Amino acid sequence: MKPSRNIDDLLAIMAALRHRETGCPWDIEQDFASIAPYTVEEAYEVADAIARDDMVDLCDELGDLLLQVVFHARMAEEAGHFAFADVVEAITRKLIRRHPHVFGDRSAGNPGLVKALWEAIKAEERAEKRARKAEAGKASGEALPGLLDDVPRVMPALTRAVKLQKKAGTVGFDWNDPRAVLAKLREEIAEVEEALDQGDRAHLQEEIGDMLFVIANLARHADIEPEAALGDANAKFCRRFRHIEAGLAARGISLAEASLEEMDALWHEAKRLEKASDAAA
Repeated sequence: MKPSRNIDDLLAIMAALRHRETGCPWDIEQDFASIAPYTVEEAYEVADAIARDDMVDLCDELGDLLLQVVFHARMAEEAGHFAFADVVEAITRKLIRRHPHVFGDRSAGNPGLVKALWEAIKAEERAEKRARKAEAGKASGEALPGLLDDVPRVMPALTRAVKLQKKAGTVGFDWNDPRAVLAKLREEIAEVEEALDQGDRAHLQEEIGDMLFVIANLARHADIEPEAALGDANAKFCRRFRHIEAGLAARGISLAEASLEEMDALWHEAKRLEKASDAAA
């Protein structure tokens, strides 16, 4: 086969890779669970290419992500669940339904109104989905679905915390003041200190988890994306640590030889330089 711009050719390649007799041994033995980590990884690589503003990489990474969709759809088709065409139909149906101001007779003159309309339609869809699952659960004797059940468990923990909090907030289970969340954070910090004093590792992990959950909630109430905020903090840490490495190298000192005091001094120097640069800008 030759490279192609036709999605049908990509589907044919995937089918050939999964062919039980003539396909690729690695591709044949994969299942949804084994491929899922690659799907998450490819989504992160797309986001990374966007953050680096690298359009060459973005084109390549989007192709890798598309392959993941095709791979999952092929496995689902083999198992008799659905095919790639069903995936396309589902997303086109969803986009048309969620944009009645484009494809219907509704109006939304600004992004705020569009977002409100989108959320209202999503809420209707979730209610319908829960109702379908509830009927299926009754028929099978399974427990009824809960409000938080459709928040994916494989999301990054901070992102999932925000999703869970937003969901709970839709039924009024929420704070109405960021400062109330801040007070809760102080309470959690005190409980972390208590766990440290007790020396109970399991209890300490639980309390640190509670503290991180509240921090995510504080970010949400302050309209800050916690993953992005932590990403910025990571980048800042790396930038300042590189300053430490450069400063030590200029003095002929390795990281292994440097004292904490020397590294701390260079860290504070990096902070001062950043503040001076921000003030000049």
